[in-house]
Amino acid sequence: MMKGLVAGLSLLALPSLIKAQPSPELYERIEAAIDAAVNQTGGEIDYTQFVNPFIGTSNWGNVCPGASIPFGYVANPNEWIRGLSPLHDSGTGSSLGTYGNFEIMPLLCPYGFTTCATTLQARIRKRKNHTDDAAPGYFSLTLDNNIKMEATPTRRAGLERFTFPPHLRSYFVLDLSNDLPGSFAGGELNIDPERGRITISGRYGSSFGPGRYSYQAFACYDVLDGGRQKMEEYGVWTGDTVGLDAKGPNMRRVNLTLNLIGGIYQSGALFSLSPPDRENNTLNIRVGISFRSVEQACTNAEEEVGSASFEEIRDRARLLWLDKLKRVEIDLANTSKNVTQMLYSSMYRSFLTPNNATGESQAEFRDTPHPYFDSLYCSWDTYRTAFPWMGIHSPEDYAQIVDTYIDGWRKHGWMPECRANNLPGWTQGGSSADNIVGHFAVSYHNEAAALGIDLEELYSAMVADAELNPPEWNTLGRQVDVYKRYGYVPFSVLDTASTGRQTREGSRTLEYAFEDFAVRQVAQLLGKTTDVETYTNRSMGSNVNGFYESSSWEYSWFVPHDTAQLVTLMGGNSTFLRRLDHFFEAGYYQAGNEPSFQTPIGYHYANRPAQSVDRVREVVFQNFNHTDSGLPGNDDQAAMATLLLFHLLGFYPVPGSTQYLQLSPFVPKYTIHNPYLGVSTTVTVVNFDPESVQEVIPEGTSAYVESVTVNGEPSPRCYFDFYDTFRKGGEIVITLTANKTEVDNCQGSLPDSLSTGGFSTVRR
Repeated sequence: MMKGLVAGLSLLALPSLIKAQPSPELYERIEAAIDAAVNQTGGEIDYTQFVNPFIGTSNWGNVCPGASIPFGYVANPNEWIRGLSPLHDSGTGSSLGTYGNFEIMPLLCPYGFTTCATTLQARIRKRKNHTDDAAPGYFSLTLDNNIKMEATPTRRAGLERFTFPPHLRSYFVLDLSNDLPGSFAGGELNIDPERGRITISGRYGSSFGPGRYSYQAFACYDVLDGGRQKMEEYGVWTGDTVGLDAKGPNMRRVNLTLNLIGGIYQSGALFSLSPPDRENNTLNIRVGISFRSVEQACTNAEEEVGSASFEEIRDRARLLWLDKLKRVEIDLANTSKNVTQMLYSSMYRSFLTPNNATGESQAEFRDTPHPYFDSLYCSWDTYRTAFPWMGIHSPEDYAQIVDTYIDGWRKHGWMPECRANNLPGWTQGGSSADNIVGHFAVSYHNEAAALGIDLEELYSAMVADAELNPPEWNTLGRQVDVYKRYGYVPFSVLDTASTGRQTREGSRTLEYAFEDFAVRQVAQLLGKTTDVETYTNRSMGSNVNGFYESSSWEYSWFVPHDTAQLVTLMGGNSTFLRRLDHFFEAGYYQAGNEPSFQTPIGYHYANRPAQSVDRVREVVFQNFNHTDSGLPGNDDQAAMATLLLFHLLGFYPVPGSTQYLQLSPFVPKYTIHNPYLGVSTTVTVVNFDPESVQEVIPEGTSAYVESVTVNGEPSPRCYFDFYDTFRKGGEIVITLTANKTEVDNCQGSLPDSLSTGGFSTVRR
């Protein structure tokens, strides 16, 4: 039985485009909601009102503003609209796009059924400028022909609502073959006009993995709205990009195989509906989704939506979101509205993925008794911030995702690095799942059994990643035999026992080393002393050839578990600081690249924490804002969202450990609730000055950490531990000062590094 997770598999939203156009009223509504909450005298605050789903929809952020519930599947709108899809991922870096199956597009066909624009290029339309609207669990836009499209989701189903201009006949094209990557490999569509039901089954390809892999997806559309609507015309269509455009009125079935010569052989259903009121001209369509069967898709729609109204489904989704968003409360009255909007919008995106497909899994996972999550996309992106953030407030969700990683090892022999479209995706840094499950283990080992996690089994999965070289390491595991032989991954090495792309040797070496640190941490937790020594030594290697999605400059700072040794290797504090300043001043820092996430806080390790505060302010204001272009690149499954959350709240995680680096918050007070542990932690910032919340902190402005107390006891200025704070609950008081010079040191207590004896004990 799934406990406590309100994740969703299906939802409704729109497809791919170039630039979102949120309505100006959206921003006004959010600001008004913040003002109203400040003046609210009783009752629960509705934090969903502070969310702007359009942040990151432009500037290559790839965020989907579509309607979703926590951990749901979404689709992505943009300038050109091709239809409404019940499947999509949010914030991925795939150049092809992901999912986008089963698109439905409303049409006006003034000259009748056979003249309707059905093929992809013929039917696309622009939307009316600045009509997009969205909130957690809701999305809408208006096309340039004045058709309004709306969507609201459940876990594996949803409702779509279309409002046509008065008295005009409504037509719809439903697409069997066009998904976003153009990967259709055959399928079937059936129309039952008496029941008003259209079912689809198809096979499609991966958006971020080997092209020879494919998955099945199924949809069930009910178009009569419980008998309140009538299907006036129906039929099927086929088409291509070189002239084919054929329609079959009153035909009920399309069954197509893969087009072996290449290109998409387009096909689908075409139908018209009559509403109960031609003046209002609003129509409702129910859709269910499954990865198991058409029958299951129909059952999902019947059980999760049934006869509920659009407003009822939307409110259910809103309540699910409220349960998640209220886990962070801030001092609304004394926090910038822009910061409030960015914070809750980031919190919202942190729950969009991965997607809970439990009960809908395929192939080896079809009958697994364990939770199953899709869109682990990819672990290299999410281990640094997304999962440490989840671990602070939502251990039940975290545990179920950890179980899905372990289940990958049970079924394949290695944990997944990247899973996209229910298929293995490309590895990036190696076996980054080790960092994710390791961080869970050190944070929640006391609760692991109650949360359904066997720590010995978790450790076995980590050791398999660390010791067993898969025959093909492009999608699973590491090139670990070569790594163990040399202590690093050499360039152009002879490897006669395994296959993989011979690139990224430098970044793979550093990532393998950090993954070994995660194994070391769990070995220490479980009292495996020999393994602790082995993986401590392996985690302290180095190399400089070839880097993934980053330059050698960016990866030269990536030793989160032993930055002290890096300082020494660079010649000591002064040289390290000069090099770090040059890194930023020369423009080498890229906020959108995950290996750079911790670098702005690297000053802590050279005993200059105030400079970390300055640099983080600069990073936030140069790279993030509350508009649709408010991210520095792909949200990367909420990696950027959670990075921003940590910066705004004034601390940063060291993955695989329980240590957090102390910074200066952008808010004067906040509380984080952990419902599972039953604890709340309130952080109060003494001498908070709103003038400090800008790119360059004005001289004489209070912004730098002078002292910290945790439940009344003094705490180090530069770091704190999860076990003393968010696990225990209570009060953290951060006192700020304007005297930067006086407090620009760690008071003799630097953050942990392996080479200086750090991480030597397990918190229990």
